Amino acid sequence: MGRAGKEPAVPAKEMGGTVETVLKTPKTELPPATLEEARNQPGRAEKIQEIVKRIEDEGIKYIFFQQISITGRVMGKGVVASFFPQVAEKGYQLVYGAVADLFTDKAGNYIGFPPHDSELAAIADLDTFEVLPWDTSVARVFCDCYDTETGERFDADPRQNLKRVVTEFEEKLGLNFVIGIEPEMMWMRRDEEGNAEGVTKPYCYHIHMFEELRPVLLDVVDYGQKLGLDMSYGDHEDAPGQLELNFRFDRPVTTADNISTYRQICAAVARKHGLLASFMPKPFTGVSANGHHHHFTLMDDKGNNVFHDPDGVAELSDEGRHFLGGMLDHFGALMCVGNPTVNSYCRMWDFGYWAPVYKNWGWQNRTCTVRVAASGRFEYRGVDSSCNPYLTIASLLKAGLDGLERKVDPGPPQEGNTYDLLEQGVEIERVPESLGAALEALDKDDLIKEAMPGRLYEVFKHYKRDEWERYLAAVTDWEREHYLEVLP
Repeated sequence: MGRAGKEPAVPAKEMGGTVETVLKTPKTELPPATLEEARNQPGRAEKIQEIVKRIEDEGIKYIFFQQISITGRVMGKGVVASFFPQVAEKGYQLVYGAVADLFTDKAGNYIGFPPHDSELAAIADLDTFEVLPWDTSVARVFCDCYDTETGERFDADPRQNLKRVVTEFEEKLGLNFVIGIEPEMMWMRRDEEGNAEGVTKPYCYHIHMFEELRPVLLDVVDYGQKLGLDMSYGDHEDAPGQLELNFRFDRPVTTADNISTYRQICAAVARKHGLLASFMPKPFTGVSANGHHHHFTLMDDKGNNVFHDPDGVAELSDEGRHFLGGMLDHFGALMCVGNPTVNSYCRMWDFGYWAPVYKNWGWQNRTCTVRVAASGRFEYRGVDSSCNPYLTIASLLKAGLDGLERKVDPGPPQEGNTYDLLEQGVEIERVPESLGAALEALDKDDLIKEAMPGRLYEVFKHYKRDEWERYLAAVTDWEREHYLEVLP
């Protein structure tokens, strides 16, 4: 709630942009190379003072300085408004382990970094300063992280790493990578025993189910627009309480920031309405899971779609086919980055719900891992709602660039339903069957690991390997139900 218990009055930003609108925005740039340079960027002091004036004029009391962990969680510190100038100028320190959520592995060791290790320094990316519409006394700003030992960019910072990958990609090609993500999630409520259930029935595209969630939906749209998400359309999907609300394609880092913001919005709306906003990939068996399909294309500076050729196969240019071929060449490792939890692979085993289970591509074919959704636009479907978008986008860019450079041919598009073809005896390579198998695929793929260099990959590997081993050691209700009374 806002001040005085009333809904805050924050004007919505101008909406309704196009790809041309995106191309008018600045391209991604690398943050300064060192902590000292970051603190002394030309014009930074003046920009800080502009924000200080806004803080004073709008009565902002508190600011979240936030960074992204390797799992995609929003971490950071809260700062009282009077301290904003000095924290914005110098940054704040946080233990290295914050990039691994300060979790410990099953042996009790902190994941990635021991507690006696040095601290990172987080410097505010001032262009991302926004007031939270559910409480206008609070604002937030994203940060870039630096290593306090070397003074260099912190290699385990997913957001800063994405800036690096995007900059290298676009400078090498002289093109613009534009991406949108379809964020599926489920609205739930807990019963008296604490069990969660969807608040609507699993009726896809059903407007009445949308109506059931209308107060929730309208709050999400309102908050999203006030935080700069150019929201377009959405629908009720075919799982209990499952909604998808889309917003405009944008430059990669902005899109990843928007997904993080959207998740924070959903959490705030859930608190307001006494609900649970769940981004668990597969909460229920027998209905669809929560995907986070990535749609993207390449544009030149004039707005021409480099992936489009009206006379090409599936209306793709050679560049489009080669980029697609790179993604398929690395799809095992990409599945690990895009589906990073144990629960992710329940989505791959509960057949019949259009999950991307095989290495294939097709024109408007929703049973394929890569779908050409429109002329010159791909939908990479091997990503779920537990993903870290900063890592998935970086990895897809690396795979696509590799396909372009090696001119990888993805073969002809698949025609027909994947499951029908399998019944006919057609052999199609399957995705990794578990998080453990996906981790092995990633460990063997040096190129995708380059999208997570240095300690970023090592911490990801430690974190996820521990998660897999904990799962293997856990005794579940299913096992007790099936084996407790079984005599050998």
